[in-house]
Amino acid sequence: MASSVSNLASTVATATAAALEDLHFSLTDYIVFSLMLSASAGIGVYFGFFSKAKNTTEEYLQGGKRMPTLPVAISLVSSQLSGVAMMSVPAETYSFGFNMIFIVWAMVLAVPVLIYIIVPVFYDNNVSNCYEYLELRFSKRTRQLVTVTFILNQFLMLPVYMFVPSLAFSQVTGYNIHLINTVVSSICVFYTMLGGIKAVVWTDVVQGGVMLISVVLVAILGTSNTGGITNVLENAAEGGRFDFSFGIDPRLRITFFSGMVSGLLMWTGKLGLDQSCVQRIVSLPSYGHAKKCLLMAGVGFLLIMSFTCFIGIIMFAYYYGCDPIQAGLVSKPDKLMPFFIQDIMGHMMGMPGVFISCVFSASLSSLSASLNSFAGVVYFDYIKPRINHSEAKANATMKLVIVVMGAYCIVGGFIVQNFNSIIQTMWTITGINMGAVVGVFCLGMFVPRCNAKVAVSGIAFSCLAMLWIIINGQMNFKAGLIKYDPLPNGLDQCEAKGFEVILNAFRNKNVTSIGTTAVPTLETPKELTTAFGSNRDFSIYDTSFYWYKVLGALLVFAWAIPMSYVWPLDKEEKQNPKLYSPFVRSLLNKPSPVLELEELPLKTPLSEEQIKEKENGSAAEA
Repeated sequence: MASSVSNLASTVATATAAALEDLHFSLTDYIVFSLMLSASAGIGVYFGFFSKAKNTTEEYLQGGKRMPTLPVAISLVSSQLSGVAMMSVPAETYSFGFNMIFIVWAMVLAVPVLIYIIVPVFYDNNVSNCYEYLELRFSKRTRQLVTVTFILNQFLMLPVYMFVPSLAFSQVTGYNIHLINTVVSSICVFYTMLGGIKAVVWTDVVQGGVMLISVVLVAILGTSNTGGITNVLENAAEGGRFDFSFGIDPRLRITFFSGMVSGLLMWTGKLGLDQSCVQRIVSLPSYGHAKKCLLMAGVGFLLIMSFTCFIGIIMFAYYYGCDPIQAGLVSKPDKLMPFFIQDIMGHMMGMPGVFISCVFSASLSSLSASLNSFAGVVYFDYIKPRINHSEAKANATMKLVIVVMGAYCIVGGFIVQNFNSIIQTMWTITGINMGAVVGVFCLGMFVPRCNAKVAVSGIAFSCLAMLWIIINGQMNFKAGLIKYDPLPNGLDQCEAKGFEVILNAFRNKNVTSIGTTAVPTLETPKELTTAFGSNRDFSIYDTSFYWYKVLGALLVFAWAIPMSYVWPLDKEEKQNPKLYSPFVRSLLNKPSPVLELEELPLKTPLSEEQIKEKENGSAAEA
């Protein structure tokens, strides 16, 4: 046995080099990828130079409120499926199991909430910018505070959208990741700047088609190479990937309850209370069109995201007992997807190009929609009040904002490359303020007694409290008190499966034992919070990052309800009932109960003075 290990170790350099040599794009792959980028750029050129449309801000940001329903629905789905989702969601289910599907299924609850509770308010008030609603309901200061959080989120998240697919492209081509980021971000800025919302929507349609085809192909080929759906399910079950958690401890990384609740709040916030999506929803001709659009978008999202989650399970079943991460061939889970694609599809002409096009399509759709809405918010909230507005000047200014933000995305890639778990980083960053934003919108729509002072102070309280919780949580991570080790895999079946390259790479690390164990870790404290349990005393700082948005929204209400009695509405202040959600309006408009005769107050008899005044008044009238 020792001699065989020695012989294999002596050839490891050659084997590993051969494996890495296989991880490359062919000419066909480059053509497929170039066609996708060319189609996106071509759509931008068409709507920028050849489409017969007025040069107005309404046309640039809302398509003249004449956008067709199906393309907008596809666009909403595409923009929710960033490259982060395509790369990191399979990595999440590969490492921590299928509990991630609960976040996806929360869309079933989110769609009715959007259709019947949130979106009608925007249409009833003829709002084109969701933050405009906050000014109508509360005050201009409330609107400005929330738009600041929107802008900060875009500054934090936009570089991530483009870096993740650039990471995948670099993995399979060997090109410098920042060069790729620069080229593709520039193309996205080009078509978004020229074509406005119409270019964003129609490129999303093309990119959405690429994503759907790619995800289905990967799922089918991965299942086939694993030996069929039965093998996939059996391996995943044996590896603990179908061990669903229904615990109520908020320190558990993800459970049924945290997935459904945080998913409901996230999809409500992303689709119904984020300008990048609201802008497209209100670009439809009527509320009826918006309802159909959201239903179609919900179905499309459930379909494609369920496939994406299951691909992580397929990857685990394929590599069950022969983990390329543990072997050292893949440095972290976020890089596993392109490795898997090359493994199962690398020999098929054009297939790696289709997948990389899928990842880039997802990111381009998210980036273009965010850039377009970002430009609109910056112009109308911060630039327009300070200049002499004209339609031509507005469009030129918004295009300049898009170019500047695109350049920032390229530079931001140098910071994103240092993130360890991208999906965890995204949820943590947005957890600071997204819950507060959703909370203040709900406060405005559901609680009539709250005024502007209560809303502004509620946002500030929630953001500061969440910042404190998250900073302390990250300190606990750094101190080793919280550690999210993945579910175990191993390397004991590499020879049986014929994965010699993975086995050799592992042996090259001079590891002497092969077993079904988790990745070796440094010594950790005896009291520890893990992804699946905790033996520490309860601390809010150990709360899973999946609860951050929910906690932020609850903090807004925890502050606002009591303070609405400290700072009540002025008696003279009248609110437009249309600013409330339809079900709240129905409660406010209930007629007074009909009183029975015995419940009516008795009239008191008139005094002698009142009788004389009444008689004198009658005489005067005569």
